[in-house]
Amino acid sequence: MSTNEMESTAKEYRELQAEIKALQTEADALKQQMIREMDKQQVEKMTAGAFTINYSVYASTRLDTSALVAEQPDIYSRYAKTTAVCRFQVA
Repeated sequence: MSTNEMESTAKEYRELQAEIKALQTEADALKQQMIREMDKQQVEKMTAGAFTINYSVYASTRLDTSALVAEQPDIYSRYAKTTAVCRFQVA
């Protein structure tokens, strides 16, 4: 791929990313609208035509690694795993 082709592809990629972000913002607004209606009706589940919409709150337990590193660095280092991660960015 030539430099010009790479530049054109990168430009198209950035434009698509901007469209995705705009669509995600629009989808989030629609989601919030449905959540507000469900809160108003005080329901966690409702049927709307062919769709079943669920909205529920649940508890999730996560490890606070910052606190663990600060208070028990030896334990953290024994159980910590390092993995390879790929990052792609067009700036």
